[in-house]
Amino acid sequence: MLLNVLMVEDNHKLRVALKTGLVATGKVTIGADCDSGETALAYCRATPPDVILMDVQLAGALNGIQAAIAIRREHPRLPVVFYSIQDDDTYYRDFRRSGILSHYAYVRKSNYLLPQMIVPLLKDAVDGRSFIDPDIESRVQAVRHKDEHSPLDLLEPNELAVVRLLAQGLTNEQIAERLGFQDKRTISRTNGQIYAAWGLDATTVDEKVARTRAVIILQAGQLIQWDDAGAATVQDARGAWVEWKGDF
Repeated sequence: MLLNVLMVEDNHKLRVALKTGLVATGKVTIGADCDSGETALAYCRATPPDVILMDVQLAGALNGIQAAIAIRREHPRLPVVFYSIQDDDTYYRDFRRSGILSHYAYVRKSNYLLPQMIVPLLKDAVDGRSFIDPDIESRVQAVRHKDEHSPLDLLEPNELAVVRLLAQGLTNEQIAERLGFQDKRTISRTNGQIYAAWGLDATTVDEKVARTRAVIILQAGQLIQWDDAGAATVQDARGAWVEWKGDF
């Protein structure tokens, strides 16, 4: 089955060339292409694609990262393949803090824009595998180590908003109303993404337990792992998992 791709690129000549080349592979169809994050958001609201191929610098007020955040608010973790020539700490930090830490590729070398190299990245993104251009992976890691680590870094903006409301004791229906969602099932799906990001789906099948543990992690400000017997552990300064004392 052909992958339905939304292409977002503000360089008209490059967009035409990429579209022609991708379609020629016989493995994707370009459901739509545009030059701005605003147009991409409107398209996804009406007809969500299988995956988005997104430049970071775009026409309009939204850049690619901001557009992806807005899109994923309504379609959690919709796969995005980013590309850009940006190369500075601020940019990498903004990218990481956007919360888009999975289901994406991020490349900046021009050879990755060859259609035959893009198609595998698109497929990997749809299958839930992430990719970072090896030439910039060390830069991303260097910036990561400069920043303080927190379980909140693992959540996307909409997931962070939901878990904070969970901690206030709100039901899924109340959270959906507070955040302006008409379908409360969106909150259930977002809860599932939070549990997966924090490793809670691996140790419990009880949603109430996962919900409670998510609130505990939020309040503790650090990742906590529970084993099958219910014992909680956290990482110490050396990275070893040790017994958690339950202190907030």
